[in-house]
Order: sequence, then structure tokens, then C-alpha cells
Amino acid sequence: MTYLSTVLQHASNPEELELSYQQAVKAGAEADFAAAIESGYAQTGDNLLLAAWHYRLAYAAAKVKGRVIAWGWALPLGLLNGLLLWLLSDEQRFDLQVANPLTGQMVTLIPLVALLAAPISAMVITLFLTAAGEKRWPRALAVILGLAASAAYVLLLFPSIWPRVFQEQYLGLMVLHLGLLAWAGVGIVALARRADAANRFAFLVKSLEAFVVGGLLAIAGGIFTAITFGLFNALGIQPPDWVVRLFIAGGGGLIVLVAVALVYDPKSEPAQQSFDEGLSKLVALLMRLLLPLTIGVLLVYLAFIPFNWREPFENREVLIIFNAMLFAVIALLMGATPVHGGDLSEQGQTWLRRGVIALAALALLVSLYALAAILYRTSIDRLTPNRLVFIGWNVINIAILALILAQQARAGRAGWLHAVHKAFAAGALLYIAWSLIGLLALPWLFRGDPAQVANLPLRIQALAYERADPILLKCYNSPHIYLLEEGTKRWVRDIPTFEAQGYRWNDVQYVACSELRVVPDGETIPPGAGPPPQP
Repeated sequence: MTYLSTVLQHASNPEELELSYQQAVKAGAEADFAAAIESGYAQTGDNLLLAAWHYRLAYAAAKVKGRVIAWGWALPLGLLNGLLLWLLSDEQRFDLQVANPLTGQMVTLIPLVALLAAPISAMVITLFLTAAGEKRWPRALAVILGLAASAAYVLLLFPSIWPRVFQEQYLGLMVLHLGLLAWAGVGIVALARRADAANRFAFLVKSLEAFVVGGLLAIAGGIFTAITFGLFNALGIQPPDWVVRLFIAGGGGLIVLVAVALVYDPKSEPAQQSFDEGLSKLVALLMRLLLPLTIGVLLVYLAFIPFNWREPFENREVLIIFNAMLFAVIALLMGATPVHGGDLSEQGQTWLRRGVIALAALALLVSLYALAAILYRTSIDRLTPNRLVFIGWNVINIAILALILAQQARAGRAGWLHAVHKAFAAGALLYIAWSLIGLLALPWLFRGDPAQVANLPLRIQALAYERADPILLKCYNSPHIYLLEEGTKRWVRDIPTFEAQGYRWNDVQYVACSELRVVPDGETIPPGAGPPPQP
């Protein structure tokens, strides 16, 4: 019987397949067995057992070959990235500013380097992966052009958003969205034509390792920088600003490439990377140790929710912490899940599966709670770019957690690992899609028309540009309150009407009565309330 027929015969029997492999090893026919696995995997396609063997043997082959870090590409490109970020970190030359469309006054929003650091770093990383690995230059060029177009879109469209507070929110969100799209661009180059669930999950895990290594390098670099500047300060020498920026921004740009080069072999596909040695093994071990601790924390937290039910509904800071915690839980679940089943014993896999299910279930409850809180705050106030985007992130997190639980219920113990891989691979696509939707849609959803208030007094023009709707106006010598809408003032009839509309007293802005009289009258609130009184 040939090895191929043996593989096909035992394609659903892991014990017999393992026994056949051990016999092939003893007979010195390991290469023949591996070729039979590849042929059988190609014929069956969706057989989970043969898929697992395919990646197991491919990974073993990659380990035998070993790898040499491509410092010849990593260091020059890291220095290039550091130089670019150092140049952009000059806030006097590259601050992102916008002109008030009504007055022409320039307003500084965020440093340009904060917005462009991720896309630029991703472009340089794609050059590293392409030059040091498979020479897929058309794909790398397409990614670079796509990231450049995304950054250009943000820079060109954000001034059309109205008011300024929404411009600031959009730019802050785009730091995250461009970062996610930059990561996706790197993934497109790394995955090439190997974008199956196993490779996508392996890329996610390697991305997490790169972030951890980058963080460790940043800590070491921060300590070195602090000691260096401390020594000079002790001598009464104050380094110039460009030197400080060189250490911080330039060093950060170098660290990005060094971290990627340390954890990722560009010559191998993601599933063939090393996951069971060195820092990779340490990161996975730490994630698995944190898993039961996080479950305990969430259990305690859920027990306290009934006693502090209203807190995230009324406190914005608590809601922000909620969302940060949920993203951390998603990362923890991903980091704790092994890429290859052979990395853990059968008993270890059993307990890990239970932990993943428990943590996913608890996090799903907290996610639903957080979504309810942000929907409530939106309903009683207003829809903003921040709220719209984070509603989307909450929905995606809920979908990922629900998918993990649903697929675990269907897959059972034998296929649980592949099911988790599929859930995270699908979730990554949802993250990328929502990042792209947010980037493209927000400038059109939150546009304004400055012409509506262009002929109003300057104080009211400034309020219209600085504040989001509703803008409520009052003057000191009059009891009446008006809503500024489409360049008109709408008289709010009385306090019960004011409260019934959901308006808040801290939204009321005081202006001079003479300025308020200049604003044309609009329909009263409620409509037909009679002739509006003048302030």
C-alpha cells in the first residue's frame, strides 16, 4: 500500500495517521509521507485532519531549515522609516491645521506624524517583506498606493466635516483606522495567495507578537533615552529639539522594522512561522496564564454590575474603559489560542478550550452591556463620529464572540482549534471593512454648510463652527431660549418643551441680545406655538 492510499484511508482517523507517520519516520520515508499528505490535502481540500497535518509538516520543515534574520534589509529600511518619522515630527512645520471657513482663522488639530506614522511604517514593512521574501512587487506597489490614497483621502476630506469638534473626532479616529488599514496592507503582502483561515490566524498571532516585541524594545529605548538625556542635563547641556525628536520619533521608526524582522520570516508563509520557541512561546504562555485571571475579573465585575447599573450609561470615561477592555479581551483570546494543535497536550487543549469558551461568553455579556450604554447615550444626546464608529466596533466584537461560541458548539473537541481560527479570520475581515467604511463615509455623513450662518454675527458664527448640534442660544437680559438651526433661531416655548426635546442646560450658550435679534426667526418649537418673542 502506498503512503497516499494510507493517508486517504486514514483521513478521518488521527491515531492511525499518527502511527503511519511514526512508521514512515522509522523507515526513513518521512519525505514520502509528507508528499502523500500534500497530495491528499490537495485532493480533499476541506479535510481538517489532513489540513492540520499539512501545516504541521510544513512548519516542521521550516524549523529544520532554520532562518537567518534579514538584517541587510531590516536595518536600512528601519533607518529610512525612522528618518521619515523624524522629519514629520517637526510640529512647527508639519502640524495638521484647518482654516475656519467663516473667519479664515487657522486652528491646529493634531501632529501630522500621529496620522501618517502607521501608513508610512506599513509601506516600509511591505518593502521589507517583499525584498527579503517573495519578490511580489506588483502586490507591494498596490498596497503602497492604496495606503497613500487612504491617507490623502483623509487629509483632503476632513476640512469638509462640520463642526470643528467633529473634525477633531474624525482625525483621532483615523489614527486608529489608518493604523488598521496599514496592518491590513502588510497582511495582504504577507499572505499573498495563502489567505486561508489558518494562515490568516497565524498572521494575526505574529502581528500580536510584533506589537509585544515592539513594546519591549520601546521600553528599552525609553530607558536608554532617559539615561542619555539625564547625563547631559547633569552637565547643564540641553539637547536641541531635533535631537530629542531623533531619539523618540526616529528611534520609534527603527524599532518597528526591528520588531517585525525579529518575529517574522519573510521567506515563509504565516502558518510556517515559529510559534513554540523563544519569545513566541513566552507570549503565548503569558496569554494563557492571563486567561483564567481575566475570567475571574469578569465574573467579579459582572457580579457588581447590578449595583452600578447606570454607571456606563452616565459616565463617558467608564464607557471608554469598557471598550478598551473588550479589545484587550479579543487580543487575549487570539494570543492564547495556539496556531498548531501540537503545541499543547490533549489535556492542555481541553482546558484551554474551556477557558476560551468561558471568556468569550463573559465578554459577550459585557459587550452587549456596553453596546446598550452607547446606544442609550446616543439616543438622549446626538450621533457623533466617535459614537457611530464605536457602535460599529461593539457590533463587530459581539459578532466575533458569538461566532466563536456558535462554532465551538458545532465543532466539538476535535475541530475546536480550526473553528477558533475561522472565527478570528472572519473577524479580521470585519475589522478591515469597518475601518474602510469609517474612513470613507464619515466626511460625507457629518458635512456642514457654512453658508447657512455666514451672515450671522461673528460670535454666533464661532459657536456654529466650534459646537455640535443642538446649539441653544440665550441672552442675559431675556428668559427666552432659541435653537440655532439652518441659520435661523427657533424659539423653545417653555421649560417642559425644552426638557421634552431632550435638550441639556449645559448646551445653552449666552450671546448678546443685540446679536441674537439679528438672527432670522424660524419655526417655533413646537410648531405653531405663536409669534416668537424677541430677546
